[in-house]
Amino acid sequence: MARAHRFPLGSATTLSELEDDPHPRLALLRASEPVSWLPLLGGWLVTRRDIALRVMRDAATFTVDDPRFSTARVVGPSMLSVDGTEHKRHRAPFTDPFRAQDVHDRFAGFVEQEAARLVEGIRPRGSAELRREVAGPLAVAVVAESLGLVGAGAEAVLSWYDAIVSAVSDITAGLPANPAGAAAFDQLRGRVEATVAAGSEASLLVRVAGSERLKLPEVVANAAVLMFGGIETTEGMIANAVLHLLAHPGQLALVRADPDLVDAAIEESLRLEPAATVVDRYATADVTIGGADVRRGDLVVVSLAGANRDPEIFQDPDRFDLRRDNSRLQLAFAHGPHFCLGAHLARLETRACLLALLDRLHGLRLDSASPSTPKGLVFRKPPALRVRWDVPAQR
Repeated sequence: MARAHRFPLGSATTLSELEDDPHPRLALLRASEPVSWLPLLGGWLVTRRDIALRVMRDAATFTVDDPRFSTARVVGPSMLSVDGTEHKRHRAPFTDPFRAQDVHDRFAGFVEQEAARLVEGIRPRGSAELRREVAGPLAVAVVAESLGLVGAGAEAVLSWYDAIVSAVSDITAGLPANPAGAAAFDQLRGRVEATVAAGSEASLLVRVAGSERLKLPEVVANAAVLMFGGIETTEGMIANAVLHLLAHPGQLALVRADPDLVDAAIEESLRLEPAATVVDRYATADVTIGGADVRRGDLVVVSLAGANRDPEIFQDPDRFDLRRDNSRLQLAFAHGPHFCLGAHLARLETRACLLALLDRLHGLRLDSASPSTPKGLVFRKPPALRVRWDVPAQR
């Protein structure tokens, strides 16, 4: 009760606010209670960028290694849910293939070809739901290619990750995990084990398993995390970027006039609406941050969405502005030891997808009959992104 009395804004925050339109509430919290106690989360919410950076950088004081960590409860220990030397052991075998130059050299051609194929497939129709017809299938194809996963179709993989995302979101919201998440992970485990057994030297999963740095269950857990992140957040990242551009005709015109501005559009979209809105940490000691007395064992949730609209860093933070000169300071990929391994690949996919859509779909626009507002507590994207474009009449 003492915490609730001291942090009235946090105590009054509702789940529907955070799921539907969190930004007004996050702005209030950031201004008055930058580290606030939220009973609905059973923990602290950090909304100011400088404090968010402190928490994410200091893995010794704010750890992911806790039995309550939501993703670990679904897929088991992985690079996402351990710290220190164990984190390095889990992450190191996957690091090299995801460096910026390696990503470009290995994947640029494949990603551009796949994006073009998906967009070309819908072009004759004049309308589509882009999240599941383009963004999701592209993310699945690239993840399967990057890991060397065999025998898993896009539809099956999308259903697995839907179930896993649902289970993680349930746990974060304090609900029992949907059992479909565990069933989906079992199916994913079977595909990863089959891929390793097949022994293709081209498969990253095979190489990691063969290195003996990780046991097979650890390879499976890390593959799940990479697929989970590579599909969920990339699909959301693409959908949010398309939505932001189409909802701002003036900014879209800038990109059409100068396609090189697509990179600025991606960074600004990541800032304005990160596909993953929060990251969880657990305090390993009593510590005071942002005027809040955090106790050992407390859950500390960093709001990436809140940090990305900090007016101390980003002028007029609610505005989508391709000319903003510091959009790259966004924290959509987190920070510190757990910075997103696939950030370069996600940017590559989003760039290729945006360029393919704008180049091949003349007059691309939002379908005014279908709302496309992003939603979600942990992962935010439009539930559906329905668009239309002009199709030349057949002669």
